[in-house]
Amino acid sequence: MRIRKLHLKNFKRFTDLTIDNIPDEAKLVLLIGSNGSGKSSIFDAFGYAVNVSRGRDNDAQYYFKNLVPSEISIFIADGGKIEILGGVNRSNNLSIQKAIRKFIGRSSNRIVPRISQNAYPEKLIDDSDRPATFIDADTRFDNDLFGYMQRIDNALREPVFAGKSADTLKIFQEQIQPFNDSLIKIFGGDATTTIQIAEFQNATPSAPGKLIFKKGNSKINYDLLSHGEKQVVILLLNFIVRRQFYSDAIIFIDEMDCHLNTALQSTLLKEIVDNWIPDNAQLWTASHALGFIDYARQSDNAVILDFDLLNFDIPQVVKPQPKDSLEVLNIAIPKEVLKKIFKDYKLVVVENQNDEYFTLALGEKGYLFLPAKNNREVFLTIKGDKDKIGLRDRDYLKPEEVEAITKKYPNLKILKFYTFENYLYHPDNVEELKLANFSKADYLAEIINQKNERLLDIVEELATSRQTYVEFKEDGIKDDKNVKPITAAIKSDDFDVFYVYFNMKRYYNKTYLQQFNIQPKDLVKTNWFKKQIEDILNS
Repeated sequence: MRIRKLHLKNFKRFTDLTIDNIPDEAKLVLLIGSNGSGKSSIFDAFGYAVNVSRGRDNDAQYYFKNLVPSEISIFIADGGKIEILGGVNRSNNLSIQKAIRKFIGRSSNRIVPRISQNAYPEKLIDDSDRPATFIDADTRFDNDLFGYMQRIDNALREPVFAGKSADTLKIFQEQIQPFNDSLIKIFGGDATTTIQIAEFQNATPSAPGKLIFKKGNSKINYDLLSHGEKQVVILLLNFIVRRQFYSDAIIFIDEMDCHLNTALQSTLLKEIVDNWIPDNAQLWTASHALGFIDYARQSDNAVILDFDLLNFDIPQVVKPQPKDSLEVLNIAIPKEVLKKIFKDYKLVVVENQNDEYFTLALGEKGYLFLPAKNNREVFLTIKGDKDKIGLRDRDYLKPEEVEAITKKYPNLKILKFYTFENYLYHPDNVEELKLANFSKADYLAEIINQKNERLLDIVEELATSRQTYVEFKEDGIKDDKNVKPITAAIKSDDFDVFYVYFNMKRYYNKTYLQQFNIQPKDLVKTNWFKKQIEDILNS
């Protein structure tokens, strides 16, 4: 199930809010905004719709804005519509009634500091242990833990009751392996540095159960884990035990970032979305964590909804944010903070995730390279922030076009050759490594030969490729459709002429270079490479 549109009227803070244009392929919907911006109220609306459908008592004073009856309309991607009007469920269609019950939420108030004896495993059957409202404590972990232990016990007992011999240690390890694998993916490291489930103890009439982890040679009861570790364990256990509920569901979880550092925020969200959210379900979560925002920005199946500084006393329409610009990160790290932190650095946005290689080359010279997905993202980022420098591939830009673009946007620098790889594998750059048995003449001959073999492919690509250049949409920078100078250059066998437009990343297979086993990290450290790039940045 996927949500395509949401309309809230007179609900909590919202006088008239519409969330629209959510693509059907969005598996992740990330709500961003400062504290108190209204993100969690969206989840209140989901929870309220579920409560109404289940006939639970509704608190008009809590949900209705100024006690005016609220209207909630949730438009599903398959064409269905959930309607809650004035606290009454108007969704009479049976399939829609079932859809409402497939909204499953977790509040930010879900930490369980220690395992208790308050487990009610019978409520696992229908997920009836959910909190009454989204601000109540979510203590489902106790039931999840009981269900998890029971599942392992059943797996261990099954061969015994069937009269079969079994390797109980192997069965136990198979049961805990998915959990432990996820912990490694999220926290990194290995079993010596990251918590792993080691054993458990069932509850007794006088003592709660225990979930015991190991880290290296130490064993640690759940109660003694760090706050961040507990948050991750609680999330993962819920997904493991209740996985049957999450198929074709809308899952909404507030503040999943769990007090994790920035790098781990991204790995947590990636692990949950990739491995624990079914492909036919949709995850909604709210955060202002940098790792979450950056993951959603780079994911093809995620959208970002920005609630920051919106006046909800008037009608508002919120649509997915463009992800081509780094501006969406501003809620996590304001520009003013970045300027102070990096005041002694020149910030350079580069495309195709090549930031690590540029950093190896010029990081010691006061440059800080930031990654972007493509030239569009580079351009939109530097267009909105004059303090940043953009470095984009030349692609199929003619000299006069390069001049027009850089004149209008002086903080956008353009490579003199087609792409980053043209610098890596330039004969002069490879020659500087002084490789034994390297023949510059043989290498040049191979590049020319492979270029000529792919001429038809290059010419076919030329016109369509130029249609994607975002700079051509700017005033004073137009595509005159004349590609003859580029075509003529590519057809030439003069290296200095054709190499400007020859895509070494796509059309050169590096056959000759394979014998030398050279890596990009070696090629970016040459004096030739450093000088070429620094000259462009200083131009």
